[in-house]
Amino acid sequence: MKQIIPLFARLTKIFNWPRFLLIIVSSPIICAFAYIENSSKECMPWQRPLWGFFAHKKINRLAVFTLPPEMFGFYKKNIDYITENAINADQRRYAIKEEAPRHFIDLDNYADSAKRQLAKFTWKDAVDKIGEDSLYAHGIVPWHINSMKYQLTEAFRKKDVKRILSLSTDIGHYIADAHVPLHTTRNYNGQLSNQVGIHGFWESRLPETFAENYDFFVGQATYEEFPQKRAWQTVINANAALDSVLLFEKDLSIQFSEDKKFSFEEINGITTRVYSREFTTKYHQMLKNQVERQMRASVKMIGDFWFTCWVDAGQPDLLPLKKYKPNKEDEEEEKAEKVNWLRRIFEVRKEVDN
Repeated sequence: MKQIIPLFARLTKIFNWPRFLLIIVSSPIICAFAYIENSSKECMPWQRPLWGFFAHKKINRLAVFTLPPEMFGFYKKNIDYITENAINADQRRYAIKEEAPRHFIDLDNYADSAKRQLAKFTWKDAVDKIGEDSLYAHGIVPWHINSMKYQLTEAFRKKDVKRILSLSTDIGHYIADAHVPLHTTRNYNGQLSNQVGIHGFWESRLPETFAENYDFFVGQATYEEFPQKRAWQTVINANAALDSVLLFEKDLSIQFSEDKKFSFEEINGITTRVYSREFTTKYHQMLKNQVERQMRASVKMIGDFWFTCWVDAGQPDLLPLKKYKPNKEDEEEEKAEKVNWLRRIFEVRKEVDN
């Protein structure tokens, strides 16, 4: 149920609907989350927790500052769009069936030898060898990052401003997700090790508490010659950190009574049960800046991929594109798209015309 509170806040902000109306239309989702939280069974892909919106927005925003002068002006002008829409992919996952698997991969579903082979497979090869249904069931994030890379390159080639901004924003989201250890395992929320809630703890509570003290200077973006290899190495490295994520939390929980492990804080005007400041601080210390390292790596990789797409497209002049400003029709289209996501989430039936 803890995930419902920020969800209400986000929907209220996006759609400007009264809170009581959201509660009414959201009741099926509340029931679903309640069942998920109290069940030891694995969830469907769309039910998996999300990296905190705070982290996604911050990572996308910081990636802009890794770009060379030829790109920086265009991205800086649109930095608010790239920041605020960094969460679009997470909002879509509730409404679009194919979206959720793009955010993770269950590496523990594959033997070590299979992982090495998979990293070399194109998406077509993987489908031929394993089957599309099986791939989607266990996540496709490294392949999807590579697919997004080609789409963004084509958008640069065509100088399609709307696509450049949309794809830049989305690929940033998927790259950041690929750096989260809990996005690389079936035990994504500790539901298989009696650690339910650890997903939000690692990717929301920790960065929201400590990110202001992180060093995000990662240098200038560089060209990536092997994008798919980089994407696979990213999820493999993240998975290698998984043992620490789970083991340290379990060891620390033994030292804390329930009333010391958790506390209550006001979030979006609602008193919410959260991991206590003391428990959070000790866990963060045990991880030895793991979250900071993964966020820094995300920022650098996003910048590298944006830069690589631009170079592969022939380094088009982005200066004329700075003049782009969404017109009223574009804004209405974007708003309608987000409303459509919400309708699909709650299966709201269109009123019959009289």
